[in-house]
Amino acid sequence: MKNLVFFCTTVLVLAAVPFLVIKKESTLAEGSTMLLRLAPVDPRSLIQGDYMVLRYAMDRDVPTSQLQDSGCLVVSLDTNNVARFVKIHKGESLQAGERLLRYRNRGKLRLGAESFMFQEGDAGIYSRARYGELKVDKEGVSVLVGLCGDDFQPLGRKQKPR
Repeated sequence: MKNLVFFCTTVLVLAAVPFLVIKKESTLAEGSTMLLRLAPVDPRSLIQGDYMVLRYAMDRDVPTSQLQDSGCLVVSLDTNNVARFVKIHKGESLQAGERLLRYRNRGKLRLGAESFMFQEGDAGIYSRARYGELKVDKEGVSVLVGLCGDDFQPLGRKQKPR
């Protein structure tokens, strides 16, 4: 019986991991770009190396007392793809220019990735970060792809401007 449980658990894990990877890769390939304004945090960890804890300025605009454990926010994007909080999504149809952004409420609002790891010695580059660049699918699921500066251009990677 123990062997059967172990075998079934192993098969389940081995099947779930590729599914999750494919889902994230799909979001990266097909998701739209959204920038979230960052709130400043100290970037250093002795155990993990250089990284930046990400806090998003939008946290201040969302009435957290009205949030469920998880759900979606409705945001609008400006001409630079910077997201602005509109309202908490309650299943209604979106207006033109509105997008969904999934959140989790764990005592504090979590809008996506909470840290960004970077190569040792690159702290100076990422200290100029003002926006988290996310790819977001139609259901509001996001993947952090990098950080951007005041000019809305990606930091620390060679990439064509958007």
